[in-house]
Amino acid sequence: MTIVFFVTRIIGDPVQVMLPVEATEAERALLRSQLDLDRPIFEQFLQFAGDTLTFNFGDSLWQRRPAMDIVLQRLPMTALLTAAGIGAAILLSIPLGIVAALRPDGIVDRTTVVASLTGLSMPQFWLGLLLIILFGVKLGWLPTSGARSPAHIILPAITLALPSLARLAMVVRTAMIDEMNRQYIKVVRAKGLKRARVIGVHALRNASVPILTLSGWEIIGALAGNVVVVESIFAWPGLGLTVMQSIERQDLILLQAVVFTVAVMAVCINILIDIAHRAIDPRVNA
Repeated sequence: MTIVFFVTRIIGDPVQVMLPVEATEAERALLRSQLDLDRPIFEQFLQFAGDTLTFNFGDSLWQRRPAMDIVLQRLPMTALLTAAGIGAAILLSIPLGIVAALRPDGIVDRTTVVASLTGLSMPQFWLGLLLIILFGVKLGWLPTSGARSPAHIILPAITLALPSLARLAMVVRTAMIDEMNRQYIKVVRAKGLKRARVIGVHALRNASVPILTLSGWEIIGALAGNVVVVESIFAWPGLGLTVMQSIERQDLILLQAVVFTVAVMAVCINILIDIAHRAIDPRVNA
């Protein structure tokens, strides 16, 4: 929040955007005074810090209404896109990683590794544009912008999901290979337990700690940055698009409200991950 506050005020000037080019210096000075931007920057920061404690960010310079109201209005759309994209990545990565780990260096394993490296190597903005050209322009199967129907979420969700799917599949594969080679797995196998039970109950549970950690970071990474790219490409009306519009319009108030909201969500997700770690692995409590 502190970095965003100082950087936006040092390199940006909302007055230049809000007034026409032919505006006089007197008009610029008047508007700057009305926005409290004529005060010393450290005085502005103290005021900002005090207002943040009460969740009072003021009115958006662009939309002329409370910034937090705009954030809360856009937040559900970002949460929906993140849940669809990262949720799909998590659900698909677990079986892919397990199947690849069962036969290391096999065809499935090598295919999974190559596909994962390919997914990690593709920038999301480029991937999104390819999907638009293929499924929206060439084939005409899916809409490419907005959020007017359930079909509108498909391409943004795929764009958001593929890099996360690649990372998670590699982590699941590595964690499962390590667990399947441990001595306790050989013991439970010798007891005659079914392979599905050995994998699902014993190996996967012990391998779930790094998987859960990375899943949480993928959610945070999506909220803190990836949705900005994806929502901008597909004109998805969420916080990411709001960030881009706020930067373009030099809406410092709205930008600060978005950053604050995402930061709070990141902290909450980290706390939930720690709680889940304690529930899964009793050794964490020790």
